[in-house]
Amino acid sequence: MRLIVGISGASGVIYGIRLLEALKAMPDIETHLVISKGGKLNIGFETAWDVKEVEALADIVHSDQNLAAVIS
Repeated sequence: MRLIVGISGASGVIYGIRLLEALKAMPDIETHLVISKGGKLNIGFETAWDVKEVEALADIVHSDQNLAAVIS
């Protein structure tokens, strides 16, 4: 199964991070992650996580600017 996780600039980025942590423990689920520019800022503001650490939780990371991504 494939799941797409999107993290936006809205408050509460920790919920996206916790979801990615839980999904990482499920080997039958492939996670695709998209983080907006605002989401990247909020990760720094609201958590002790680094954006690269959050991205490492996903199997595949897509740019929010890539309109040709396989998940588009």
